[in-house]
Amino acid sequence: MGKIIAVANQKGGVGKTTTSINLSAGLAYAKRRVLLVDFDPQGNATHGIGADRVGYDHNHSVYEVLMENDTVASNAVHLDIPPLDVLPATINLSGADVEMASNEYEIGREHLLKQKLDAARNDYDYIIIDCPPSLGLLNTNALTAADSVMIPVQCEYFALEGLTQLLSTIRLVQKLWNPTLSIEGVLLTMFDVRTKLSVEVQQEVRKYFKEKVYKCYIPRNVRLSEAPSREESIFEYEIRSEGAKAYAALVKEVLTQNEKGVR
Repeated sequence: MGKIIAVANQKGGVGKTTTSINLSAGLAYAKRRVLLVDFDPQGNATHGIGADRVGYDHNHSVYEVLMENDTVASNAVHLDIPPLDVLPATINLSGADVEMASNEYEIGREHLLKQKLDAARNDYDYIIIDCPPSLGLLNTNALTAADSVMIPVQCEYFALEGLTQLLSTIRLVQKLWNPTLSIEGVLLTMFDVRTKLSVEVQQEVRKYFKEKVYKCYIPRNVRLSEAPSREESIFEYEIRSEGAKAYAALVKEVLTQNEKGVR
């Protein structure tokens, strides 16, 4: 049965989609069966991983899975490079929050995504959800569906700003809909070893989250910024880059944490 990991932080620009793409690709290259769920109406993960290259049907997306009686299997797009499946997002997803807030979906609306992903669990080893930068019903659905949450934290001055609200949302979801939800890990992103600020932020985050912070960190890296414009993960775009090495280290930590005997 596959593990579902939500990559979440309502603060934008922290490397959430970059992490979702490269974690998914890295796990796929490690020969794990992977589904990347783009749950952000902007569709950046869909474009950044290269789903556009296979010419997916815009009427088959995560919106149809969430709001209509469609399955993951009938809407997922298979990629050969990287070797994984993508459940794409379209602009239609932006209206899902409003639709779910209506009386028609009032009962059980937090479990809509969970029901669909649970039915697909046996088809994958890992399901990675790229969450939107907000704390609405889409995020609630993602957290209710997930086994754990990976939190990217940018190594800048306001790094911890908003995390209190995210942690409160996680606790609320644990209390009301998903008591087994845990924190998969906290990932330091955009780390610049040359600056005192990055070092201080890292120390503060490690002090707050302790062993939940990954040993690896993601550096500021031009290649990581360029890769999505080529619709490639960092492993296709520039495997020798520091960004690729960092995400390879993250994949190794995730596998070691979740699978006994992985080294």
